[in-house]
Amino acid sequence: MWDSLYVVFWATLWRRSLTVCGIALVTVAAVLLWPGPKGPESCATGVEKSAGECIGANGTGYDFGTDEITAVARAIGKENETFVGDKPHVTVAMVLPLHPGLDAERAQLRSEIQGAYLAQYRANRTEQAPLLRLVLANPGRDYGQQAKVVDQLEAMAHDKRENLRAVTGFNLSLKETKTAITRLTKELGIPVLASRISGDDPANPEPGQDQQPYPGLARIIPTNTDQAAALADFHGGLKDAETVLVKDTRPGDIYNASLARAFSHKEEGPPGPKDQPFRSPAITELGDTGNDFREISLNLCVSGAHYVYFAGRPVHLRLFALKLAETSCHGKKYTIVSGSGSATLNRYLSDEDWRTLRGGSGAGEPTVTVQYTAPGHPGAWDAALRAWDRKHHDPRTRPAYLTEPQSELTDLRRLIQRRSAGEIGPVRLDDSRTMLVHDGVSTIAAAVFLANAQTEGTIPPLRRITAQWPRLEARHRVVGTSGWICLTNAGNAYDKPVAVVELDPRTRQVDFVGLGWPRGHAQPVECVVPSGEG
Repeated sequence: MWDSLYVVFWATLWRRSLTVCGIALVTVAAVLLWPGPKGPESCATGVEKSAGECIGANGTGYDFGTDEITAVARAIGKENETFVGDKPHVTVAMVLPLHPGLDAERAQLRSEIQGAYLAQYRANRTEQAPLLRLVLANPGRDYGQQAKVVDQLEAMAHDKRENLRAVTGFNLSLKETKTAITRLTKELGIPVLASRISGDDPANPEPGQDQQPYPGLARIIPTNTDQAAALADFHGGLKDAETVLVKDTRPGDIYNASLARAFSHKEEGPPGPKDQPFRSPAITELGDTGNDFREISLNLCVSGAHYVYFAGRPVHLRLFALKLAETSCHGKKYTIVSGSGSATLNRYLSDEDWRTLRGGSGAGEPTVTVQYTAPGHPGAWDAALRAWDRKHHDPRTRPAYLTEPQSELTDLRRLIQRRSAGEIGPVRLDDSRTMLVHDGVSTIAAAVFLANAQTEGTIPPLRRITAQWPRLEARHRVVGTSGWICLTNAGNAYDKPVAVVELDPRTRQVDFVGLGWPRGHAQPVECVVPSGEG
């Protein structure tokens, strides 16, 4: 056999040449055609499939498979490509789960991304430099794959073409969120602005100290403790016997835990009912909580409590309100009070839910009113100014902490109504998310522009962005649609007001009730943060 192979392939110089060429051609073809070891499946530029989800950061218009954000994602891609392009720019990454399972969650996701894009669009037309490039970064369900995204953001911060200079988003107060923010700020030195986190942690303690747990973290939403103080200021002091706390004890949910602590403040008078705990299985899962709420409602009926502090997520708040409304209690009326996490509660309610909250088919007054703090409300400034005019009778005395945010909100509304920024899907301001995230990206832009003015036109380094957070007060305060943003040395918003709102089951509207101030009074003139408080 070997003799015959020798004759065929190697006996003459011509045969040897043909054999060598044939082997070379087969080798080249194998190298070109063999796919090699199978790597991660690509979803889009910068985004790979991991554990069934598309994880990573993208600014080319990819919608991560969520139809509700398709239009605004494309608008971001267009802004990045046609307006920013290769001009000097910094990148801002918006980190939040981009493929939520519930319709209400997808609607609120759209609101948040719309707010970020509208702020990018406006900042890029201020004739200040550098321009802002916005990318969306998906850390997975409940931030479960945040580590992969943080790795990617670290590389982007050191890439001269990307120039990542700030990270925002973070719309849930969870253990995984805290882990991501800790690594970004403390280990990597990347500035973070958390626009939607209201839990008391992660946050740098006041007054600002040299050794901070999250160096470079800024927050523009009042903490749950501040929100509870603002509610106390608004209600004027309830008696302990009038109130009760219903709280979710599920481990790992920082929002629930901090809201429960904030609502546990001691009130005057004889003691009221003890706390009523329950434990949900997950943020958007009900489990057996319906049974818990039914029994809690029966117990509250024979108590003296009329105000129910609820420390839990919107899905569970909805069910508790329905169970309380269904419990016959001789005409007793309740006000359920919760935190800013409930700002989209109305989107979770069905036609039947609204009917139940109205007291059934009868025309009587609802027995349950749901009231909560919202970081902003589109009717807040007009209503607050009308109240000011009624009291002071002279519009010339109107304070800037009311008139400036009103003007800013008017400008944003005009941009939305004229569609000057392109097609981004239906925009709703009543859930506060568009307003607040807009203000967060505007705050980042203010810090970037301030840092750039000090670095002679070059792209400012990360540490210079971080150094600007304490400067954003007084002359450099940020006028947001949700109010003045004046940061303390710890990076927290000083005495930022909250809008107290309530659901009206008769109109299905979220009605503005009034402003609450965490310090019990309005922000100081020019928003100069007082010594000892920042």
